[in-house]
Amino acid sequence: MDFKTIDGIKKAGFSGFRKIGDLFTDFSAIPDIMGVYLVLNPSMKVNFLTEGTGGHFKGKNPNVSVEELKQNWVDNSIVVYIGKAGSDKVSATLRSRLRQYLRFGQGKNAGHRGGRYIWQLSNSHDLIICWKPLLKDDPRGEETGLIQEFSEKFGKKPFANLVG
Repeated sequence: MDFKTIDGIKKAGFSGFRKIGDLFTDFSAIPDIMGVYLVLNPSMKVNFLTEGTGGHFKGKNPNVSVEELKQNWVDNSIVVYIGKAGSDKVSATLRSRLRQYLRFGQGKNAGHRGGRYIWQLSNSHDLIICWKPLLKDDPRGEETGLIQEFSEKFGKKPFANLVG
C-alpha cells in the first residue's frame, strides 16, 4: 500500500476521509461495522505539544516528552496511526471505536489510549480519519498486516502505534 498519498490509500479500499474536528460533532458517517482505520496528516507538518488534549484514562497521564514524540515521528508518510475495530471475539465497530478515540482526544474519560501521541500534535483537529469496513476478514489480521507493511517501508511503526 502507498502510505504517502490519499489517492494510494483510496486505491487500497479506504473511504470516509473526514477531519477529526468535524467528527467531534458528527460521527454519523462512520460505518457501524468492524474494520480498520487510519489517521492521516496530509500536510506532513509537525509541531509537538508538551501537553496534548488526550484524557487521563485510569489516572494515567497520556502525555510523553517532546523528545519521545520526535523519536517516534516518521518522515515521508501521511499515516500517523493504524487502528482496528472489532474481531471475532470483540463486538466493537468502527463507529463505536472511533467514538471512544475521539472522546479521548477531547480530554474525556474513554477506554481508548491507543494512538494517544496524535493528541500531542498541534494540528490534531485537522488530521483526517479514513476507514476500511471489513465484512469477513478479522480486523486484527488486517491491522497487523498494515503495520508490518508500513514498518518494512519506513523502518518503524507509524508515529502513534506504540511499541508495546
